[in-house]
Amino acid sequence: MDKMRDEQRTEASARPTAVVLVVDDEKRSRESLHRVLSVEFEVVCAGSAAEAEAVLAGDLVQVILCDQRMPGENGVDFLKRVRDQWPEPVRMIISGYTDAEDIIAGVNEAGIYQYVTKPWSPEKLIESVREAAQLYQLQKAGGATPPLEVKPSNDRLRRLASDQRRVERRMFEFGRIAHTPDSPVRAAIALGRRAAEYDISVLITGASGTGKELLARAIHHGSARGDKSFVVENCGALPDELLESELFGCKKGAFTGAYQDRIGLFEVANGGSIFLDEIGETSPSFQVKLLRVLQEGEIRPLGAQRPRRVDVRVIAATNRNIQAEVEAGRFRRDLYYRLAAFPIHLPSLAERVGDIPVIAARVLVNVNQMFNRRIPGFEPETLRLMERYSWPGNVRELHNEIQRMVVLCDGDTNLEPGLLSPAIVNHGRQVETNEEHARFTLKERVEMLECAVIKESLERNGRNISHVADELGLSRVGLRSKIARYDISRVVDDEV
Repeated sequence: MDKMRDEQRTEASARPTAVVLVVDDEKRSRESLHRVLSVEFEVVCAGSAAEAEAVLAGDLVQVILCDQRMPGENGVDFLKRVRDQWPEPVRMIISGYTDAEDIIAGVNEAGIYQYVTKPWSPEKLIESVREAAQLYQLQKAGGATPPLEVKPSNDRLRRLASDQRRVERRMFEFGRIAHTPDSPVRAAIALGRRAAEYDISVLITGASGTGKELLARAIHHGSARGDKSFVVENCGALPDELLESELFGCKKGAFTGAYQDRIGLFEVANGGSIFLDEIGETSPSFQVKLLRVLQEGEIRPLGAQRPRRVDVRVIAATNRNIQAEVEAGRFRRDLYYRLAAFPIHLPSLAERVGDIPVIAARVLVNVNQMFNRRIPGFEPETLRLMERYSWPGNVRELHNEIQRMVVLCDGDTNLEPGLLSPAIVNHGRQVETNEEHARFTLKERVEMLECAVIKESLERNGRNISHVADELGLSRVGLRSKIARYDISRVVDDEV
């Protein structure tokens, strides 16, 4: 009995201190938060507000950590509803936005305990959630309902936003775009630096995964608008009606699913910059509305009677041949010229092979931090195979491959070739074979092929000279001559 009680005490002491609900629509972000927080807490993840509500209705949640940017409803609006329906959990929000007024509104209107800014550090995040869990226990012990809300002063929040903006400006400086001195991406960086000096619309073209958003952030943070908001919207991910409400806002009841007034991203970015990714995927009807915003400098939320003035710099991007789309009539010519006041093209990773070791080293540092590993680098053969691969997914594919290798690596040692995906290894070997053959003349290549054919036939026919000669259409004497010329040894003659 005593032993059983001891086991129960041990089991109880080993249980997580609190149940934390993580709400984030991005799978990778949920996985990162789960991996960090599950060391100390029981973590439940939800990919949407609806999933989170189902969890709150069925489970006892002490702390909610919600991302601000989610499709359909932002984190502040969701936590406002949570405050009304489930007042007990301590509410926290996580976001990359740096606008002080947004932070203040979130804290004051939704009763948010703490605003966690991106990029977050694992240690500080765990400490913040631990404090929130302790606050929950204190308010439960004291019978406080609704929960105690700790509201920092507006001055402190503004200092927090200012500090975060300085961090982001360092993170997204042009020098953070990894490249070698003779890289073809240097031309794009030079154009980005020049564009940052002037308040001009920029259109960034290039294949998916080449780093268009990274360049856009560097342009914003290097500009006079760098201390204001930078917001991102993927224009290819939403139908027209939702895209309009995301960018321009909407009034309650403007369309099915518009349950409340919504501030659009153009208003969120007022004074700053907005990055419209995959602009080439938009419909002609939406292009007309966007053109008016760029021409007039004002937006009209869906269902609103009056337009609202906005001062926003637009940086757009596409992986399409946008000029070909214009000629084909699929993209408005007048909108193209509005967006492409300053075009910049980013080369693919296949065009900047020399940058692969530099980019890989930078990515490995970030992955080590994300996964709490200490892998020092790559084996030379690993880098050689990576340089020979074409990387159709560009830097994004390289990042995913390094993540995979780190997960597969057993110890904190250099990443070996065997950890690479088979497609990358096979492609590299094939390139090496082709390069090997390219060193020989046509006559030498024909002789190598002839030697290989004779060897294969000898093996298949049990090294019987007569059978091989008949199969290849040669005389026995001719076959023996070729065997001697190519030094094919260990031949077993047929019986006389």
